[in-house]
Amino acid sequence: MDERRLKQIAAANPLQTLTDKELQRDSLPVTRDPRPKKCRAWVRFGPHAILVAAEVVTWNELACGIQFTVVEKQMRCWVWTNAVTLVT
Repeated sequence: MDERRLKQIAAANPLQTLTDKELQRDSLPVTRDPRPKKCRAWVRFGPHAILVAAEVVTWNELACGIQFTVVEKQMRCWVWTNAVTLVT
């Protein structure tokens, strides 16, 4: 996505993330990666679904915790695993 459009959408809408219930935090173990993997991931800012370049920093069997940058601001959220494609 074009950086200017991403900046506009991110400024006007909250970044969404999965809830603890969706992540099943009380029953599923989480793995943290000391060397995050590059990926492309679908995230939501309000009603807008946007494909971003990101890194997978943590995961469980259902979802990935990712981080990405929008205009020098580090952002983090959880997304469903099938919303992520690793980049080699």
